[in-house]
Amino acid sequence: MSTTPSERILLGPGPSLLPPEVTEALAQPMLGHMDPDMLRIVDETVGLMRSVFQTENELALPVSGTGTAGMEAALLHMVKPGEGLAVCTAGFFADRIVEIATRIGAEVIRVEGPWGRAVSAADLERTLASPPGGRGIACVAAVHVETSTGVLQPLTDLARVAHNHGATFLVDAVASLAGADLPMDAWGIDACYSGSQKCLSAPPGMAPLTVHARTRGRGTPAAFYLDLEGLWKYWGPTHAYHHTVPVQQVYAMRAALRLVVEEGMEARVARHWRNTRALWAGLQAMGLGLLADEPDRSPTITTVVIPDGVDDARVRTRLLREYGIEIAGGLGPLRGKVWRIGLMGHSSQPRWVLLLLSALEAVLSAEGVRLPKGAASIQAAALL
Repeated sequence: MSTTPSERILLGPGPSLLPPEVTEALAQPMLGHMDPDMLRIVDETVGLMRSVFQTENELALPVSGTGTAGMEAALLHMVKPGEGLAVCTAGFFADRIVEIATRIGAEVIRVEGPWGRAVSAADLERTLASPPGGRGIACVAAVHVETSTGVLQPLTDLARVAHNHGATFLVDAVASLAGADLPMDAWGIDACYSGSQKCLSAPPGMAPLTVHARTRGRGTPAAFYLDLEGLWKYWGPTHAYHHTVPVQQVYAMRAALRLVVEEGMEARVARHWRNTRALWAGLQAMGLGLLADEPDRSPTITTVVIPDGVDDARVRTRLLREYGIEIAGGLGPLRGKVWRIGLMGHSSQPRWVLLLLSALEAVLSAEGVRLPKGAASIQAAALL
């Protein structure tokens, strides 16, 4: 028996809803990956990617794989086995950078902050000025928006500290690219990767990635598939065969990138901030707490503290079954303690903010939580 998926309103930390233009792109005729028409699409996709990253880097490409593939490819490119890597860790996905870097042989030093707060540039400065064991640090890595906490990490001071100590700077922008401001060149970011399914609103399965020329040739490729210089032979001007890229995924990526460029980065980032601030106002009007303090909150993911006595999974299940709305639970030490709400890309729309607030109010009321009726929607609507 076949299963037809039910329609969902995706308001978790990814994937996000697909715009019609992206859905249509997925239905375009299949081409061979070396077809001249396909190679023209490849060239356009790379150019659009540079625009969205706000970079002049030559090497810009989508890795065939999710954001984790982009993470691993970037680390293989940026850090040689035995070199020091300082990771600003305050969440689940920063910890994943640590895990992958350790597996490829880097000497990892953690610059830790509490989950729900940004990592301090002063702490990074102290670590790089006197690294444990006296070893040098070749690279500093940080997560721009930590998907597990919803924290927006300021990057410019971290980049400055890294460069002052002769280190390169690598950024995870999986939950921020095309949703939060990220002028890569202006901020001194040497390498950056993202994922297709979050603020770009393309299907999961591609990881946009770009690196500055000063990083070229410094890594030791421990893998073939994720070797950026090898991948660039296909995505760059020579278009030499490397592997069979997922053609329909490339179509979808191109369509998603076009939409970002057409909307304009300034307008797009402003839209994400406006809708998310309205969400915060509505949640707080219901009496719900937010994990991160406002200076540390991101415009793409919000972490809501689950009220005492409320069953995490039961609320999320009721939202899904009764309203078709998906939100996510917490990860790691936040499991069972927070809900994660994503307003990213095509999912960042006023109608979804108001629908989610109304549905959450109804579910929580049915679960016995006393709430001021209608206050959430009124407060949110005033900001939309």
